[in-house]
Amino acid sequence: MASDDVVCAVDVGTSAVRAALVTRDGHRLLDARGERGPDEGAETFDAERLWDGLCHVLRRVTSRAPVGSRLRCLALAGHVGQVLVDERSRPLGRAGGWADARGVREVAARWPDPATALHLTGRPAMTGGAVPLLHWLKDNDPSLHRRIRWVLAPKDFLVLRLTGQAATDVTSAAYTLGSDVTRQVWDPRLLAVGGKGPEHFPPQHAATDIVGAVTRAAADTTGLPPGLPVAAGGPDGTVGAAAVAGSAPGSVVDVAGTTDVLTRVITSPDERPPAAVLNPYLAPGLWTCGGATGMTGGALAYWVRLLGLGDPATALHRLGPDVRAVPPGSAGLSMSPLLTGSRFPGWNQRERGRLWGLGEHHSAAHVLRAAQEAAAYVVRQAVDILMADDAPDVPVILTGGPSRSPDVAQLRADVLGRPVHASSEADATLHGAALLALVAAGLEPDLPTAQARRAPPVRRFLPQAPVAARYDKLYRQWQQAKD
Repeated sequence: MASDDVVCAVDVGTSAVRAALVTRDGHRLLDARGERGPDEGAETFDAERLWDGLCHVLRRVTSRAPVGSRLRCLALAGHVGQVLVDERSRPLGRAGGWADARGVREVAARWPDPATALHLTGRPAMTGGAVPLLHWLKDNDPSLHRRIRWVLAPKDFLVLRLTGQAATDVTSAAYTLGSDVTRQVWDPRLLAVGGKGPEHFPPQHAATDIVGAVTRAAADTTGLPPGLPVAAGGPDGTVGAAAVAGSAPGSVVDVAGTTDVLTRVITSPDERPPAAVLNPYLAPGLWTCGGATGMTGGALAYWVRLLGLGDPATALHRLGPDVRAVPPGSAGLSMSPLLTGSRFPGWNQRERGRLWGLGEHHSAAHVLRAAQEAAAYVVRQAVDILMADDAPDVPVILTGGPSRSPDVAQLRADVLGRPVHASSEADATLHGAALLALVAAGLEPDLPTAQARRAPPVRRFLPQAPVAARYDKLYRQWQQAKD
């Protein structure tokens, strides 16, 4: 293998699309980021605009690729959702994001055997997914429903546009509510509720399988070389968790962003707590349990915008000293950050954000600190379930944007009452996509090996006993008030 071999990693997030060229040793040569529009939210988005955004960031990295570098493979990681396309791969209507709940109530009411369906899909409750959306469209837009050729995850839609091939990975398939997650095959009985069959869903692959090659038309649009192999990829939360924790059973990772995604690697589906989602893992023979919490970091961004403070990074830079000076409990101000409903572990799609205890003495700094505390409380609900049998000295690995902030990492340790290991790789999903591409290209034998050779260092934060005791009391008060 030549030393100038590189892979391309793509992270399709709710707020932005990123692409990077990465060397075999994990060094990021260059990257590009494209923000998604304000109406491209967690519930719905424009798939054509997503494709345009991907093309834009890919052109930026390919145009600056070092002379002599040889691109070997591309892998994408992306948020959960549903893109419906016709025979010509054109999107039909607005695509559904991870918080799209269309059809959930109807499917929950009409599914012939809900208990069996939940068992097969590895879900503790009926949530959004392709099957509920298809059921809703069958009743509300039958003309569109009839025109559907493929039902795809967002990153699978991009793979289709890049290669002309419809494909998905076994983890993304689990989020449709149409896959038997233990057997990792489409189940016709589940899909029938949405009025479609397995022929409308792409073949399921391992995340590191090559599923196609960049077409000439896509190469002209993106700057990628024609014929470049493209891997199946995987969901952003799972890919990010794999990047920082590898495949060690028992590891718990918090990929923090618009929502916090909590993931624990397990060796058997029987180890899943009842409130957690079960998914096939990216490494064969392993599983994960956990799930997305609902809005956490997204609620902080919402309050920053509402207060006219710009974006979160700017607001926290400007108000950082004031926010850090706010005492535990934010002087009586509390909130629920779940603006689009709760997911793991509460599973209440109808829940909405709340703010209570607001007084004249509260400032913008109090509101921002209350949002950070509320996000930590939501994460603790999930961690307490995933780590119920673990000793309090077993850490949670934190990655994503908040892992860059020592203040946020310390807050998480104090609220969780256990160590937090903040990964130095805040862009874990992008790093994980690069690992998938390295394995798919044959530059690494498997995902565990690839991750072990590039495991990012962590910074350790221990709970401060007096502060942690105070937050334990505040957390229980918050639970009672929210409920």
